[in-house]
Amino acid sequence: MGREVRRGGAGNESAAVKVLVTGATGFVGQHLVPLLLQRGHEITALARDAKKAKAMSWHARVAFQAFDILDTAASVPPGLGQHDAIIHLAWSGLPNYKAPFHFERNLPADYRFLKAIVQAGVRQVLVSGTCFEYGMQSGCLSEDSPTQPANAYAFAKDTLRRFLQALRAETDFNLQWARFWYLYGEGQNPKSLLSLLDAAIDRGDASFDMSGGEQLRDYISVTETCGKVAQLLEHPEYSGVTNICSGRPISVRRLVEEHVAKRGAHIQLNLGRFPYPDHEPMAFWGSSARTWI
Repeated sequence: MGREVRRGGAGNESAAVKVLVTGATGFVGQHLVPLLLQRGHEITALARDAKKAKAMSWHARVAFQAFDILDTAASVPPGLGQHDAIIHLAWSGLPNYKAPFHFERNLPADYRFLKAIVQAGVRQVLVSGTCFEYGMQSGCLSEDSPTQPANAYAFAKDTLRRFLQALRAETDFNLQWARFWYLYGEGQNPKSLLSLLDAAIDRGDASFDMSGGEQLRDYISVTETCGKVAQLLEHPEYSGVTNICSGRPISVRRLVEEHVAKRGAHIQLNLGRFPYPDHEPMAFWGSSARTWI
């Protein structure tokens, strides 16, 4: 299936893509789908909850199919192979990073689904990965850094990438692995740091319990993340792993302090109330040198 050429601004040309987006109602998906529509792409959105999908502002402008990838008894809906590309965001069970269901349940189900999509004819496969694939390594990490996953979620994601790379030996398709770092923004998990902080501010709490906050992380807004994913989609010749990151380390304490200031709030930070997480190093961030965006 060929791609039709559409005209962009300032005389630029880009290809309109017929793309299948899984996890379309999730944190990234709910921001990515309207961006792709704005850029002229044709979307089929997949998610488990049809009711949640109907509440999305973009629902009437996409072809929506309710489908549970974890239902191994269900066949992949017909017609999904008639897409130029797939952006696979779906992954259940987060932020529980240590549970074995990531490799016992999610990994085989996601591989089965993606293999069926490829065998049906989709030739561009863009999958969301995680910075946790790098494991407990410290410092600035590039796509060439070895993966050393140290929790179940990271192990499952890294193994899925390896499975798909092996699948390419028998089926011709382009694999783009978008390795997400620390995302934040509207719609993020209510258990995430900034969501908990916002909830405390909204309640009028006098203080906010947190770790010592000295750990360095690579935070990137979901809006910027979606822009980078869209660029990858529109450059099918670009393959392999890409860090979806800011490339700028920031301490968790500074991130929280800046967010409090942005909210105009007066809340005391209870530093050191919680221990530092044991599933991530004290200081690591992504190299964005490979990204042309």
